Amino acid sequence: MKHKPIILALSTALAGAMFSGPTLATESNRPPLGLPPVPIPADNPQTPEKIALGDKLYHDTRFSADGKVSCATCHAPEKAFTDNLPVSKGFQGLTGTRNAPTVINAAYMKSQFWDGREPDLEGQAKQPPINPVEGGLPNHEPILEIIRNDRDYRKQFRKVFGTSPEHITEDHVAKAIAAFERTVIAGNSPFDRYQYGGEENALTDSQKRGLALFRVKARCASCHTLEHTQALFTDSKFHNIGIGFKAIAGREPEIAEKFLRMKHQQADEKKALEFIDKAVLSDKEISELGRFVITEDFSDVGAFKTPTLRNVALTFPYMHDGSLQTLEDVVDFYNNGGRVNPDDPVTPFLSGGIKPLNLTEQEKADLVAFLESLTSPEIAKQAAQAKQAGIHQSASTAGGNTP
Repeated sequence: MKHKPIILALSTALAGAMFSGPTLATESNRPPLGLPPVPIPADNPQTPEKIALGDKLYHDTRFSADGKVSCATCHAPEKAFTDNLPVSKGFQGLTGTRNAPTVINAAYMKSQFWDGREPDLEGQAKQPPINPVEGGLPNHEPILEIIRNDRDYRKQFRKVFGTSPEHITEDHVAKAIAAFERTVIAGNSPFDRYQYGGEENALTDSQKRGLALFRVKARCASCHTLEHTQALFTDSKFHNIGIGFKAIAGREPEIAEKFLRMKHQQADEKKALEFIDKAVLSDKEISELGRFVITEDFSDVGAFKTPTLRNVALTFPYMHDGSLQTLEDVVDFYNNGGRVNPDDPVTPFLSGGIKPLNLTEQEKADLVAFLESLTSPEIAKQAAQAKQAGIHQSASTAGGNTP
């Protein structure tokens, strides 16, 4: 079964692309309700041909050591562009340390990866194939060799970039994949129709109560931000909320020093970034350093990027380590003051300083109902069709080092 991602503005031109399915594009080329225009870098303009090439590259499993892992394996369209695993599986079934975030609306993110180590989708696209627990390749040359010896790829790269086979680089590959990913956007949820479309009946009474809680008592909107005309549901900042922090609590200086010593032994900035990418997915303790691996600021230890909440009902499990399985678990975690078990002692440092919310059972149910209203109908339909076809239950075997 094949699926086409959500194509903005250029969907009609891509009628002959690899995958077929729903689209959120409009004839006027406006973004879906609730979303701003997609930011496009000046050095990587969108074209139908480039998006089609990126689509093909995104789904090519040959770009891994065992020929079984592609971007789509752990960012699968039928699973809301995730893999629904706590932490993703790479080549030969190797596992990393982090949950695969959705690609949906990654185009709007100010940085990529849980620790923000890449500023854009182009940089992000280069890392998974050469990560030892994801694609498992030693460098990008095997990918370029495949492309240079593939007649269709040679034709597409010449058409898109005007380059001969011997001059195709990893930057060209990354730009095409990023162009494709910038079409994977979704808004127009029941929340959007209520908040920005003026449809009073788009939300149930329970979801309306949940929205009020989201904004005030539950304090969700302080990080998962809403604006007057749009909502990305993220402040694009990094916070330590205590998830996973117990693994390194009390030993942070020791672990941070070990990491910095290895990082500073790298020959240059590019090698240092490659080292970080490998270290955070291979070493659980280093992974829990969070944003610190980039800033080297001790106040950033344990801090991770605020994820978007759009389509959150379909992108389970949750948190950077996939440790919370359901939305109810997430609400309980915050309601308990940053603790999975309400009987655990209150330790502000380990809970990220989160204060208990004191929500009633009804309020918790209303908050979950509101979060479910953030699902875009096209994404829900795609997931439902996949589940009906048995795809949703299939085992994922991919890397998950993403946006």
